[in-house]
Amino acid sequence: MSSNAESNHTVRSLAAIAAEMKQELKEFVETRIAMLKSELREKIAHWKIAAPLAGIGVVFLGTAYLLITLALVALAAAFIDSPYRWFFALIGVGVLWALLGGVAVYIAKREFELNRLMPEKTLEVLKGDKVWLQKEARNQI
Repeated sequence: MSSNAESNHTVRSLAAIAAEMKQELKEFVETRIAMLKSELREKIAHWKIAAPLAGIGVVFLGTAYLLITLALVALAAAFIDSPYRWFFALIGVGVLWALLGGVAVYIAKREFELNRLMPEKTLEVLKGDKVWLQKEARNQI
């Protein structure tokens, strides 16, 4: 009878341990999800402000670009004495814009690589959790 009481006590304590582990795992996952949501909310809030401003800026810059391009082509054509002066002026301004555009794309690409949309803090915490769980699993064996 004593061994039966011990096995019931062991079963109850295993059940209690399992319930406790389940609760801790649930809290662990909820905490990580809350961190992820919080970090994404912060990033989206910044994008909500920046996106409309970027749209307005693109419209104004596009208009300015067209006006400046027309002015530069006319200026270049005024200094060229050739029947193909408009062609050469258009090619010259086109090459200038291509060079400036290439530099701008290179800088933008570099900035996007440095500031990714992924929630970096949450990923670092999850990587640390993974290492910790692996160490705990090894210690239990």
